[in-house]
Amino acid sequence: MTLNFEYETEIELKLDYEPLIRRVVERSLDTENCPYEVELNIILTDNTEIQAINKEYRGIDSPTDVLSFPMVDYETPADFSHLEEEADDYFNPETGELLLGDIIISVEKVMGQAKEYGHSEERELGFLTAHSMLHLFGYDHMEEEEKAVMEEKQREILDSLEITRD
Repeated sequence: MTLNFEYETEIELKLDYEPLIRRVVERSLDTENCPYEVELNIILTDNTEIQAINKEYRGIDSPTDVLSFPMVDYETPADFSHLEEEADDYFNPETGELLLGDIIISVEKVMGQAKEYGHSEERELGFLTAHSMLHLFGYDHMEEEEKAVMEEKQREILDSLEITRD
């Protein structure tokens, strides 16, 4: 597994974020039975930068907590069965790893939402990572049924890692 981390803000997150994100990514891959080693880009930034990205790609001119940019097209969420048919589109030719996509997280939102919801920054960062990973697997939360599935999967991932709201 290759995780490419970029920390693009002067705002300091006061926790060891790389091992935490790595654990959540690994558990997400296991939970969804991903049969491949993956390559993933994780960018930690601030509200100003994530707002600019949100405006450019989603047409929403406000900061958000996390953005997910999947590189894989799924017929149904986490259905990896067709990927090898289109290997040139989905796999790094040098490493053979599945190019899963990009996760962009606002450090400011991690800190603010942890305080707002009364839990740790570790829990908030873990939650946003799990949430984003599910988007990279093709899950969404636009409909109530989809939202319920995503919420249950997020809870399963975080609970199994003992990343709780306490």
